[in-house]
Amino acid sequence: MPTVLLIEDDVESRKRIARLFARHEWDVLETEDGKPGIELAFAKRPELIVCDLLLPKMSGLQVCRAIREKLDAPKIIIIAGRNYDIDRDAVLEAGGDGYFVKPLKWEKLAAVLKRPRRRPGKLTGRESPALKFHPPSTRIKFWGVRGSIPVPGPSTIGYGGNTTCVEIRTDGEIIIMDAGSGIRELGLSLEKEFGNAPINLTLLLTHTHWDHIQGLPFFLPAYKAKNTIRVLGYEGARAGLATILAAQMEVPFFPVSWKDLPGTIKIQELKKMEFSIGKTRVRSRFLNHPGVCAGYRLFTREGSIAFLPDNEPFEPLKLKLAARDGIHLHRARAQAVVQRSKLVEFLKDADVLILDAQYTDEKYQDHIGWGHGALSRVVSLALEARAKKLFLFHHDPAHDDHQLDEMLERARLLVLESGRPLEVEAAREGAEIWLSGPAPAR
Repeated sequence: MPTVLLIEDDVESRKRIARLFARHEWDVLETEDGKPGIELAFAKRPELIVCDLLLPKMSGLQVCRAIREKLDAPKIIIIAGRNYDIDRDAVLEAGGDGYFVKPLKWEKLAAVLKRPRRRPGKLTGRESPALKFHPPSTRIKFWGVRGSIPVPGPSTIGYGGNTTCVEIRTDGEIIIMDAGSGIRELGLSLEKEFGNAPINLTLLLTHTHWDHIQGLPFFLPAYKAKNTIRVLGYEGARAGLATILAAQMEVPFFPVSWKDLPGTIKIQELKKMEFSIGKTRVRSRFLNHPGVCAGYRLFTREGSIAFLPDNEPFEPLKLKLAARDGIHLHRARAQAVVQRSKLVEFLKDADVLILDAQYTDEKYQDHIGWGHGALSRVVSLALEARAKKLFLFHHDPAHDDHQLDEMLERARLLVLESGRPLEVEAAREGAEIWLSGPAPAR
């Protein structure tokens, strides 16, 4: 007797489908969500899987892809309450054998069961030779400087309202740091600059919180077959980097799926803390931020650039956790000192330091544990590391241009009071920095 697995969160719909199969002498397995459905598929190996497109915790497309990665034999039918061609195409692309609108009819099922299983060929990207770009020196350009959520409007015109995205050009490489909403304008600019010539670039992700990847679906170079995009980042979640990036383009969040993008996109999960992008050596360090979040330091011929868009001071958080968990305060403070010393060493003598300064000192007291920087501690860290130029970054969405002006003046006053040399700016969309000095010894 054949077996069908039903993955459907609507109880009444699931019961109707179960009765339909029972009348035709099928054994029926049932579950209401994707993850247990995937586990049942692997354990029981049913002849057929019927799965709802919109499940509570993961989409039917994700279920289909997860099963297809390991099992070729079962036929998979995705059901939905609507009839969109884009959904049908996405189901077939994910390895499904059919897409039907509820209520399910046996005649349509029987037709799918009779025909051989569809075996689509592998998609292959078209390789294009990269356009060689040789800038006179290393250039940094800010395309998005906010944290948490985009806030464009009259009160943020001065510094900009887009979320994190920074472009670095050095040694013939185009390196993009994070893919917040600012990457949309960068993509338009790149396509205008390169025209019909191919673009070859590297996207380096600090982590996969949404304000750091939300612009990627709107990045025009990904929609052109002539272009090659290499995406580097640490996993950041158990699902894997590729799955996370594709998830925000799944139904019902976005009309175009990740796999439909014409550009050649190569995703590489980083395993080491030191690697190279072309001739540029990169060091990384995990930061004090919820989840897996990395900061990067790029060593170019003209100098080094440190990029830490999300990072919280160690001591306040350690002391707060110590008080909560009953850990001795002296021990917690000692741990914080060690962690800070390691971070200072990582940033030592950086020519440009782009650092999370989301909160004023006063506001930070109400946000300890949220994973972001406090102004005076950010300045102190830059001074101790002997950085040459500090850019306050990851601006709070609630801070308008006037408040950011005040924070910048406060930071400059702290530097003046310290008696040590340090240039301080607040990052602005559209601002460019050129490095032309000799690189420090490596």
